[in-house]
Amino acid sequence: MADYDVIVLGGGPGGYLAAERLGHAGKKVLLVEKDALGGTCLNVGCIPTKSLLNSAKLYEHARHSAPFGVTAENVAYDWGVVQAWKADVVGKLVAGVGAAEKRAGVEVAKAHGTLVGPGVVEVDGVRRTADHVILATGSVPVMPPIPGAKDNPLVVDSTGLLAVDAVPKRLAVIGGGVIGLEFASLFAAFGAQVEVIEMLPEIVPFMDDDLAAKLRKALKDVTFHLGCRVTGIEGSTVVHTDATGAERRTEADLVLMAVGRRPLVDGWGAAEAGLEVGPRGVVVDDTMRTNLPNVWAVGDVTGRSLLAHAAYRMGEIAAAHIIDPVAATASGQLLRGDTIPWAVYSMPEAAGVGLTEAQAKDRGHEVTTATVPLAVSGRFVAENGVRGPGAVKLIADKATRAVLGVHMLGTYAPETIWGAAAVLETDLSVDDLRQVVFPHPTVSEGIREAAWAIKN
Repeated sequence: MADYDVIVLGGGPGGYLAAERLGHAGKKVLLVEKDALGGTCLNVGCIPTKSLLNSAKLYEHARHSAPFGVTAENVAYDWGVVQAWKADVVGKLVAGVGAAEKRAGVEVAKAHGTLVGPGVVEVDGVRRTADHVILATGSVPVMPPIPGAKDNPLVVDSTGLLAVDAVPKRLAVIGGGVIGLEFASLFAAFGAQVEVIEMLPEIVPFMDDDLAAKLRKALKDVTFHLGCRVTGIEGSTVVHTDATGAERRTEADLVLMAVGRRPLVDGWGAAEAGLEVGPRGVVVDDTMRTNLPNVWAVGDVTGRSLLAHAAYRMGEIAAAHIIDPVAATASGQLLRGDTIPWAVYSMPEAAGVGLTEAQAKDRGHEVTTATVPLAVSGRFVAENGVRGPGAVKLIADKATRAVLGVHMLGTYAPETIWGAAAVLETDLSVDDLRQVVFPHPTVSEGIREAAWAIKN
C-alpha cells in the first residue's frame, strides 16, 4: 500500500491548489516544497510586483490629481516603507496558503523532492510512495549568454530587482514583455530614467499589434528601443544594434534581464525517471497527464502557459481526473490554451484573451474586427478623461461570427477580461455577446460596444 494517495512536487499556484482540491476530496496528500509556499508568483513574482505597483500608482495619482480637483503638496515616497508593505503582503498571503493546506488536511514537507519513477518520490533522501504524483516545479528566469552579463552585480533578474534598497536613477530593461514592462512602468513612476531594449518590432508579442503600439505610446516616461539586439554589457552599459546594424549604447546604473522564464526541468529527476521533456517543457496532454503512468504535470513546468492562473486551472484539471476520472472526462475537464487570459499591470494596464488579428489570419480565418476607445465608458471618462489611453479590440470570424479574441488597454482591463475569457470558453458568437447585459457605468461596457461595432 502506498504512503499517500498523491504526492505533489512543488508548492506554487498549480501545486498548492491541486493539493488543496485533493485534500478536500478526502485524498491523503503530501505537498513537497523546499522554499516558501506560493512559489515564484507569491514570493518573487505576481504579488510583490503588484504591491510595489500599487504604491507607485498612489504616488503617481497624488502627483497628477489636480485636473480632478484634488491637490497635494510635498508628495514623496519612502522606499523602505514601500518594501515593508510588499513584505507584509507577501507574508500574510504565504501564511494564508499554509492555513488553506492545513484546513484541507494536506501534509506539507519543507524539503527537496526528487522524482524516482511512477509513484515514487525521494523527499530529502527518504523514499515516499503514492498512487499519483503531480509535478509542479515551476520555472526560472532566462539568462541569455550575453557577454558581460554573467556574474555581473549590476545585472539582475526580476527577483534581484524586487530586493533593491533604493530606486536606481537609470534603469535599463532588456525585454519588452510583461515582466519588463511592469518593472519599467513601476520604476519610471518613482522617477527613474528607464529605457527598454526589445529585439522584436513591438512590445508584448502576444498582444494585438494595434493595442501594443498604443500601450507603448502611453508609457510616456519610458524610452523604447525596438528591433534591437543586445550584443554585450559593459558594467551597467548595454550595447545593442538596431535594425540597420548601427551600434547603440544605453547607459544605466542597473540592468534588468527580463527576456522571459523557462520551465524548471532539471534538478529533480525528470531525465532519470524517464519523463518526456520537449522543447517547451514537460510534455502533457490536455488532461495534464505525462508519458509516465499516474504522473501528472501542471503549471510553468509544462511550458503550456507560464501564468499563475493557468497553473491554477491545470492543477484543478489534474486533481479532477485523479478524484473521479469518469466525471472529469464527462464534464470536459481539459486545458484550452486559447481561452487563457493574460494581463499586464503597467500604467496603463492591459489584458487580453484569445487570438490577435494576425494570429487569426495565420490560422485561416477571414476576420472582422472592431476597435472602440474606452471613452465610450462613462466610468472610464469620469476617472481618466476623454483622452485617457484606453481601447478595446474584438476579433471575430467573418463567416461564423465566433469571437476569436478580445484585447484591452486601460484602467481595470485585467479585472474585466475574465468576461471575454468566458465568451471564448463557451464559444459564444458576436450576436450572443450582444445579448449579455453589462452593468452601467463600467469599463467592461467597452467589450459590449466593440461587439456592436462589428459589422453585420
